[in-house]
Amino acid sequence: MTTTTPSFKTPSTHGYYGQFGGAYIPEMLHRNVEELRSRYLAIMDDPGFKEEFEQLLTDYVGRPTPLFLAERLSAKHGTQIYLKREDLCHTGAHKINNTVGQILVAAKLGKKRIIAETGAGQHGVATATVCALKGVECVVYMGEKDIDRQAPNVARMKMLGATVVPATSGSRTLKDATNEAIRAWINDPHDTHYIIGSVVGPHPYPDMVARFQSVISQETRWQLKQKTGSELPSHVVACVGGGSNAAGMFYHFMDEPSVKIVAVEAGGHGVNSGMSAATTALGTPGILHGSKSLLMQTADGQVVEPHSISAGLDYPGIGPMHANLHQTRRGIFLSATDDEALESAFELSRLEGIIPALETAHAIAALNQMPFAPTDVVVLNLSGRGDKDLATYMNYL
Repeated sequence: MTTTTPSFKTPSTHGYYGQFGGAYIPEMLHRNVEELRSRYLAIMDDPGFKEEFEQLLTDYVGRPTPLFLAERLSAKHGTQIYLKREDLCHTGAHKINNTVGQILVAAKLGKKRIIAETGAGQHGVATATVCALKGVECVVYMGEKDIDRQAPNVARMKMLGATVVPATSGSRTLKDATNEAIRAWINDPHDTHYIIGSVVGPHPYPDMVARFQSVISQETRWQLKQKTGSELPSHVVACVGGGSNAAGMFYHFMDEPSVKIVAVEAGGHGVNSGMSAATTALGTPGILHGSKSLLMQTADGQVVEPHSISAGLDYPGIGPMHANLHQTRRGIFLSATDDEALESAFELSRLEGIIPALETAHAIAALNQMPFAPTDVVVLNLSGRGDKDLATYMNYL
């Protein structure tokens, strides 16, 4: 059953954003998911929880992250472009915001063991980090292909004490790692919490992850006020795979009609090349990993293997919040190819002295597709740093 959402950022009682969302889960997981659904908001609203979460964001993660006016990039595009520096978070990406929140939720639920999935490895590292901090067992599922192309993050997870389990089926990427994590959760549901890294999965995960990541846009509003005199930019821009960094960047602007929301997907070799991960261009409604959303699938419902040079965007679906933004046209959805992302990564490095993650580079590339006025104020979420992608970058030097 779907109900009308009261806002773009808040799901209905049953976890739907418009027609997308819900909880489509095996019976074995019903107890865990229902326990989480019935308790997460009360846990997150508890003063003690808020105090510990905010203290860790400040003293451990390093928040607030800077809002940086990229003057040379701005000059190129003839407008004002600010970069929200999530790459400066502890562990190198926005993912730590969510894992700090979820490890505290897991403790409130009495869970003794954590599992997670990862694509680019940043969520895996962030999960392993908070498990080390709290002394909790950690198992991370990662596609065999991603293990090869994100070797530095695999090494970091292992050094932090996590067990990294390769997913060897399908495309051996993020989708398959998620499949394996869900299977493992079904086999050991009682004392295990699954820290999902994006705004995907059964309700309440998309809402919970978005709330933890919303600190990005919360900070952006007061930082912009200090720098420009207004809390509201003309545009907010972020790359989208499942969509956690985008959800965080968009969250406190979704219900502000004057702000253009721009999501950038991975075009791979080209949207119509057969090797792409541009879900909103290629996808149709369906159910994947516990929720109804847009996904790349055949006419008979078989998932189409995605492709992206960036492991974090190599996913055949999109979070239900973003699917609703697309369907309602509240969001503008663009895509950038592998080559465009690579070119933009080198450009940002040489213009601003900032090496971005390949995922973020897709958002930077999309700036070339957009008309800007000199008075526009554009905020782009620099969701991660490029250390993990240096081996790929070196192949193109």
